[in-house]
Amino acid sequence: MISSLKDKRPLSPHLQIYKIQITSLLSILHRITGIVLFGGSILWTFWLLALATGPDHYKTMQDFMLHPVGLIILLGWSFSFFYHLCNGIRHLMWDCGLGYDLTTVRRTGWLVVFSSFFLTLLTCVLGYLCKEIWS
Repeated sequence: MISSLKDKRPLSPHLQIYKIQITSLLSILHRITGIVLFGGSILWTFWLLALATGPDHYKTMQDFMLHPVGLIILLGWSFSFFYHLCNGIRHLMWDCGLGYDLTTVRRTGWLVVFSSFFLTLLTCVLGYLCKEIWS
């Protein structure tokens, strides 16, 4: 009797009624972008090795990075970089004792998200313009 009641009890907090908050979402995203940055640093290392080993390897790496899959990887890496940077600045503000009230926490959270998208878009546009100028 007891085991059958225990099996029917919901998890706490129950996943169907739990409303995710901006702070928890941004914390999870900060961890994910840190992992993406680590993967990107490995890719960056491969690019530097290709640059050091000669023009054939470098061309192969450039062809991969300019392929649509490579560009999506670069886009994700750029967003991860800017998100991690902006959220890191937000955490530095918290370390100084600033912005702990709930309204400021929400505002700075959304500011981090919008700034990350804006900086990523700006980087893509500038990269495209530089490519067109240098081509």
